Amino acid sequence: MADVVPGESLMPGYLPGMPVDLATEFGMIWDLIKAPLIVPLLQLAVYICLAMTVMLFVERLYMGVVIILVKLFWKKPEQRYKWEPIREDVENGSQAYPMVLIQIPMFNEREVYKISIGAACSLSWPADRLVIQDMIEKECKRWASKGVNIWYQIRGSRGGYKAGALKEGLTHDYVKDCKYVAIFDADFRPEPDFLQRAIPFLEFNPQLALVQSRWRFGTGGVWRIAAINEAGGWKDRTTVEDMDLAVRASLKGWKFLYLGDLQVKSELPSTFKAFRFQQHRWSCGPANLFRKMVPEIIKTKQVTLWKKVYVIYSFFFVRKIIAHMVTFFFFCVVLPTSILVPERSNEWVVTEKLGDTLKNKKSTPKAAPSLRKTKTYNYRDRIHVTELGFAAFLFFIGCYDFMYGNHQYFVYIFLQTITFLIVGFGYVGITVVPR
Repeated sequence: MADVVPGESLMPGYLPGMPVDLATEFGMIWDLIKAPLIVPLLQLAVYICLAMTVMLFVERLYMGVVIILVKLFWKKPEQRYKWEPIREDVENGSQAYPMVLIQIPMFNEREVYKISIGAACSLSWPADRLVIQDMIEKECKRWASKGVNIWYQIRGSRGGYKAGALKEGLTHDYVKDCKYVAIFDADFRPEPDFLQRAIPFLEFNPQLALVQSRWRFGTGGVWRIAAINEAGGWKDRTTVEDMDLAVRASLKGWKFLYLGDLQVKSELPSTFKAFRFQQHRWSCGPANLFRKMVPEIIKTKQVTLWKKVYVIYSFFFVRKIIAHMVTFFFFCVVLPTSILVPERSNEWVVTEKLGDTLKNKKSTPKAAPSLRKTKTYNYRDRIHVTELGFAAFLFFIGCYDFMYGNHQYFVYIFLQTITFLIVGFGYVGITVVPR
């Protein structure tokens, strides 16, 4: 006897002239393009994210190896570079100290100006060998009355923003005798011996252009003014003017020194909005600088080919672009979009044969082997090496954080470890096998 086919199934879902709402029409278009277009694009996006993740992992692994080697085998800065304390000469007195300019670029930061200016004026450096530039007239007059060589400096416009202020600050007549310039953000509070510890590296090692202290949210470093001028001075073409100058100086052959034990105090952004603007500037600024500096890096003849590759690929492309893109693109675009396309996930699970067998079992019980739900005892099939490898890695990291860390991250890491162990030993879901 033939099967009875409902009459409704013979009618098309849409006929010309029939009213169709916008949601229905969109659904029809989505169903039409989903499989042939969206799924391949999502697959391509996943592969791109995987490639970027591998690039980032290799870079992080490389940096980790370098840091370990530096910790184990490199000498301390005082041993690699000539360093000795600067002392007053018996005959010339404080003339043995080089002239140092202190710049404190400030805008809309009046809440912290007293602290920053006070810290700069309290540096243990001869007063006649120190020049301080600031933008708060009242505070400058107060410290000037105490004998501090401090200048009230303000511009008529904010052209060039911070880079413009720093550039203009170097053009004044009283700066021509200064050999070095220390740049402190408004929230920067250096210790009194900051210059005493940093300046000797520059004074006795003419190849150094910058001594950078350890900082978290402020900028603190001492530049050789001659290196700034040779690199082309401050430029306002990006929001990361300090990175811009540092890259240009390195392309001129200048070297830099980072002092990890010279720590400085600074403040977190006061509001979440300020934090967002800060992170946006730090993420977009390097990408914009990379776009503008690639031709300059390629054309320069003062550095080796290896250094060009390092600056373009490692410093800019991977750390400043890939590192920001992969997290956002994968977790905020690819994964949410995949929810709308179940065919992306279903293609990895073979279910059609099982479904057909179950259907056939209902109609012809003897046509297919009977099935049962059971746990497999083939341990080779149950063990997933990749997941177990990640579990071992995360367990190691969790133990390290438990023993040496102070952020309680091991709580989350151990939860991830448990998850990978469950999957790695095959304790997720059930296995359907023929009887």
